[in-house]
Amino acid sequence: MELYKILIVDDEEEIRLGVIKKINWESYGFKVVGDAANGVEAWEKANNLKPDIVMTDIRMPFMDGLELGEKIQEIMPSTKIIIFSGCDDFEYAQKAIRLNVSEYVLKPINSENLIEILKRLKCKLDEEYDEKRNIQVLQRYYLESMPIMRQEFLTAVVEGKITNEIIAEKLDRLRIDFKYNYFTVGIISLDILNKEKSIFKEENILLPISAEKILKEIMKNICEFTSFLYLDNVIVIGNLKDKLEIKYFINALNEVCRNFKKIVNGSMVIGLGRICDCFSDINLSYKDARSALEYKAILGDEKVIYIEDVEPDSSISLNFDESLERKFVEAIKLGNDDDINSILDEIFNINYKGVLPINQYRIYGIEVLTALIKIMKSYKLNISDIIGENFNEYLYLNNLNSITEIKEWFREKTIKANKAIKNERINSAKILVDKAKQYIVENYSDYDLSVDKMCLVLHLSPAYFSTVFKKETGVSFINYLTDIRMEESIRLLNTTDYKTSIIGQKVGYMEPNYFSYVFKKRFGMSPTRYRKR
Repeated sequence: MELYKILIVDDEEEIRLGVIKKINWESYGFKVVGDAANGVEAWEKANNLKPDIVMTDIRMPFMDGLELGEKIQEIMPSTKIIIFSGCDDFEYAQKAIRLNVSEYVLKPINSENLIEILKRLKCKLDEEYDEKRNIQVLQRYYLESMPIMRQEFLTAVVEGKITNEIIAEKLDRLRIDFKYNYFTVGIISLDILNKEKSIFKEENILLPISAEKILKEIMKNICEFTSFLYLDNVIVIGNLKDKLEIKYFINALNEVCRNFKKIVNGSMVIGLGRICDCFSDINLSYKDARSALEYKAILGDEKVIYIEDVEPDSSISLNFDESLERKFVEAIKLGNDDDINSILDEIFNINYKGVLPINQYRIYGIEVLTALIKIMKSYKLNISDIIGENFNEYLYLNNLNSITEIKEWFREKTIKANKAIKNERINSAKILVDKAKQYIVENYSDYDLSVDKMCLVLHLSPAYFSTVFKKETGVSFINYLTDIRMEESIRLLNTTDYKTSIIGQKVGYMEPNYFSYVFKKRFGMSPTRYRKR
């Protein structure tokens, strides 16, 4: 097992090094990964080293041990805190208890007592790690979460928000086993006919649960199916041996409608989509089911409305659906030439779309083009630079006489848009960092200048700003700010007679001692000694 990592913090170097040398850390399952002379330095190191235990003095300059412990607990709650204190102060002890500090130790530090504390903490850490690693616990948690994960997965499939590769993987992982190759999706819409006579009255939230229960009881011995709650409705996915079995499935669903009315005094209408021969296509059947439900106002309640009965076959059609559009947009915004070629092959796959008149492909192309123009507008690109000068893009599609020509035309335009977006992103990052640098130069004397304050000015999230700033400059925001402050402090030491405390304030350090600490850490000597030399 790996050794647990310890960070030791004390402003007295002798005590700090003494604690490190007194104990054979590895023999007790630990290793000292770092030490710090104050809370600020310890906080920076803790963020990088991610220690399992922090042993800290309570009274230190710049940031005391309790404040350090509080900050560590916020982002690393599993890290154990040992507090050292030179006095038996009840108020400090109370604060330590509130912080959930693991141990509160009075100085001078006795190595035997410290070893006993470390042994206890190691046992506690071992138990916590064992529990995390306990496969049986994880498996039990996984199995308990299975119904929710299945529901989320099936919802994503019917909405068309999941790829074929992930569908196959998830079916196996979630233990969803369909016996047959044909599928149909039904959407069960519910309402209460008479609230005074209904058993639910105002509790409409229980309607879908009741409906699914009745569905399962009636259909369990009739046909294969799975069902799940979706918003205020119930979704049922029928798994059929062959297409002819649809009539038995419809009869069973009609029986569910009748029983729901009898038991609950409620109205149930089921929109049923066309049969598909691949599970990954059930989002098409789901769309059919939604269309079927729209006929409810005409055909009335308490029945199954099968899309084949109310609309002609539209299985051979061009459908630039949400899933395709999302992949198309992602390829242009974030992909490369290969990604763009791949999605265009999928969008204009002739074998999948079927044999259709070229005019339908032109109309289909207008949908794709509209999505492309939306992306260009969102990035404020010059459309004429990409599409062409004085170009009526919608009418131009009429001049393309084959699906190959249409696809090649889109390939050229989308690759141009992709490159323009990448250039825009690079330029935007440079402009953003230049603004930040200018702001730092103008405001480095502000004691409170931080990433958060910077981001309020730039209207950005701290995580995004920090990533962009470091990528463009090669250093973090804090290091860049410190460089500027140190350069200015050197200038003031060389050209003015200001006291070092005044210089510290002028470059953004309210505490003279902390200014001296940072200066010495950077240049190897105090500001006073630098001026004398």
